[in-house]
Amino acid sequence: MINAKELKKAIEDNVKVLYRKTIDEASKEQVFYALSYAIKDTIIDEWINTHKAYDKQDAKILYYLSMEFLIGRALGNNIINLGARKEVAQVLNELGFDLTDIEDQESDPALGNGGLGRLAACFLDSLATLNYPAYGCGIRYHYGMFKQKIENGYQKEVPDDWIKNGYPFEIKRSEYSYIVKFGGNVRVENVNGKEKFIQENYGSVKAIPYDMPVLGYENGMVNSLRIWDAEAITNFSLEQFDKGDYQKALEQENLAKTLVEVLYPNDNHYAGKELRLKQQYFFISASLQRAIDKFKSHHSDIHMLPQKVVFQLNDTHPTVAIPELMRLLLDEEGLNWDEAWNITSRCMAYTNHTIMSEALEKWPIDLFKSLLPRVYQIVEEINKRFVMQIRDRYPNNAAEKEKKMAILYDGQVRMAYMAIVTGFSVNGVAKLHTEILKHQELKDFYEMMPEKFNNKTNGITQRRFLLHANPLLSDWITKKLGSDKFITDLPQLSGLKQYLNDDKSLEEFMEIKYQNKLRLVKYIKEHNGIDVNPDSIFDVQVKRLHEYKRQLLNILHVMYLYNKLKNNDGFNMYPRTFIFGAKAAAGYRRAKQTIKLINSVADVINNDRSINGKIKVVFIEDYKVSNAEIIFAAADVSEQISTASKEASGTGNMKFMLNGAPTIGTMDGANVEIVEEVGQDNAFIFGLSSDEVIEYENNGGYDPMVIFNSDSEIRTVLMQLVNGFYSPNNTEEFREIYDSLLKKQGHDRADVYFILKDFRSYAKAHEEVEKAYRDRRRWGEMALTQTACAGKFSSDRTIEEYVRDIWHLTKLRLDNAK
Repeated sequence: MINAKELKKAIEDNVKVLYRKTIDEASKEQVFYALSYAIKDTIIDEWINTHKAYDKQDAKILYYLSMEFLIGRALGNNIINLGARKEVAQVLNELGFDLTDIEDQESDPALGNGGLGRLAACFLDSLATLNYPAYGCGIRYHYGMFKQKIENGYQKEVPDDWIKNGYPFEIKRSEYSYIVKFGGNVRVENVNGKEKFIQENYGSVKAIPYDMPVLGYENGMVNSLRIWDAEAITNFSLEQFDKGDYQKALEQENLAKTLVEVLYPNDNHYAGKELRLKQQYFFISASLQRAIDKFKSHHSDIHMLPQKVVFQLNDTHPTVAIPELMRLLLDEEGLNWDEAWNITSRCMAYTNHTIMSEALEKWPIDLFKSLLPRVYQIVEEINKRFVMQIRDRYPNNAAEKEKKMAILYDGQVRMAYMAIVTGFSVNGVAKLHTEILKHQELKDFYEMMPEKFNNKTNGITQRRFLLHANPLLSDWITKKLGSDKFITDLPQLSGLKQYLNDDKSLEEFMEIKYQNKLRLVKYIKEHNGIDVNPDSIFDVQVKRLHEYKRQLLNILHVMYLYNKLKNNDGFNMYPRTFIFGAKAAAGYRRAKQTIKLINSVADVINNDRSINGKIKVVFIEDYKVSNAEIIFAAADVSEQISTASKEASGTGNMKFMLNGAPTIGTMDGANVEIVEEVGQDNAFIFGLSSDEVIEYENNGGYDPMVIFNSDSEIRTVLMQLVNGFYSPNNTEEFREIYDSLLKKQGHDRADVYFILKDFRSYAKAHEEVEKAYRDRRRWGEMALTQTACAGKFSSDRTIEEYVRDIWHLTKLRLDNAK
């Protein structure tokens, strides 16, 4: 427990030591750092104690390998998991500061982008809360993906320098640095009758780990997020400089710098692909070297590794861990192939996060081979042995099966296939997603090795997305249930169902929503300069921007509603505020055009006084965890409108649900399971089913021109893309979007994501939303039903399933380590 008197003194002392100021002279930012270091001091003892327990109990450890960890701000979350929010708020109040204001001084750590990275963060929270020993392993990106600025409606990417003033919740661990090698060649020597592979003429960097504490909820458990930074082994070669080879002198320093500069470099050119592969190998090699050294500090027999270590590959990005572990076991530990394979195949498990075939990562063989020459030799051998298995299993159809399943094929290294072939577990992240993997995308592998495939439906942590994001609601739930056990046992929320017929409780619930809407109204006014009506329906779509997520369908529908308002005096529309938030990858042109379209539509609609504020359109700049928390708590409607069969799971849908926002969506990803929990009457489902989409795709799609020619309202909307209605200075601004909906694009058919095909069904579902919202009591029941039925979607449940079926970890007993 935090001692208020000691905390107050620690804050004052830190202000004095860090800034040579007294507390009454300190800025909010300075108080943030002073408080954060005081909180870290509180955490340190528990952190040390936890890792002593690792060693004392010889615990099996999970290494969760991920290119992204979208952890969000740490201060508020750490205070909550320490169970000290009231005490800290009181101390700050006595010092003349507000806790919320101080939390707002923290930058969001720029270590992730989308759902994959946020899921990894939720998993770390749950692992610590459930007392399971684990490291998250990733990269300490200096500038993240980018900070999004909207200028004249366009996305502009600027560096997100989140560590410019240092980050108080990290500790540099230079004692655990490792060398990571790139390029060169492999020489083979015969040593005592055995081949020894030696990489030479390589470039190299030093990987330096920074550890961040990951606290369990009020249980004294502190795991670590370990993110790797890069340093040059020799920062500056004076000898090379003196010889006039200035470029060579700076080579290692430049390599180290570029490795950790940005998340997901633009890989639509060779240099970008090379850097991305280097990033993957960099953090994987360092993480595996450290894991083996940690294991060997307590065990002499490397063959025991699978009993004490498990590596989870978070999507295909970390798959190079497979040949790298083989390399370490073969070349450093001196094992033979069969021994190394037996260990590796029992240590590696793979999570597939996507149905989109283009995201099943592939690397050009020439690039892979030149960058990782020894690792590539191992991949070749893995592939050779697997191809032999294919030929043995399918003697009459070997060539066709090799085309569909070989790791090396058509000049590419197919990383997902290597993960499936080698790992002992392959899991999808929602029931529907896993079934599509088994019977569509990966059906050849499922047919050959069905025992590997399993489902683990995603979840979210209620500590951040309810307790921290929505304190009004979490306090109300505690009062209604007479307990706060839901904080670590989310299914307890089902106890709220007894209030579904209680008018007073429904009014209280809706008043909490209204107060959260006022908070978002204030944020929008401050950041967008737009006045938003808190009595309007807050219809929200916030997520990574990708065509399959169909932000385009949403904004086309807004254009359609605006036309109806303008052209039909009798159209009695309930006021709606459409809220978008999304980053588009820097090289994803059409996604960036969609952002421009949303903002252009907003400019026209928001400035049209004739519609009396019936529609407002808001694009939240630089969507991230900290503003997401405000948005989820305030949303009335959750837009989950991906093309059916394309979204693996989604976790935003769960965050909206937890905070009482019904879903308008397709039966895709985890939406299917959400509807199972809340019932069809408490969701607004529209559009083609996944089976129907797959059937269309297998038969060449459909002809959107039939819709264009037969539906005048849709045609009007589409024509507004190219007649200057929303782009008077450039009628061609949105031509590419228009063409993508109606014309075949190279190898792609028109309207790849069935936007026009689903449009009328979507519009009808929106009519149902408005009808339901006008009935305040019915809407209150629907909204409370979402929260009451959200228990399944805790990441605590997901982690327990991973532990039971895949990782086989044991809970740590912290009292024995003290």
